[in-house]
Amino acid sequence: MINIRPVSDLRNKFPEIEDVVVNSNAPVFLTKNGYGTMVLMSLEQYSALTDDTEKKLDEADALAASSTTRLSKSEVFNSVRRRINEQAKI
Repeated sequence: MINIRPVSDLRNKFPEIEDVVVNSNAPVFLTKNGYGTMVLMSLEQYSALTDDTEKKLDEADALAASSTTRLSKSEVFNSVRRRINEQAKI
């Protein structure tokens, strides 16, 4: 179930929102004047979203430190585009 609440609930009903975020392990979407403004999530959810990215960045840093090979911006983006296009064909 998607939980959408006005941002004023963050101030007025914080314990309730905290309980939903922590115990349901689902994000709460906040709106201001009817438009989405932010998403609240537990530290566990955030870690699940970012840990792999952090790990990959650490691997890239280690590889860069151990190699003198450098790619240009266009080489990197062209490679990424090729991979995306290949995946789209599957």
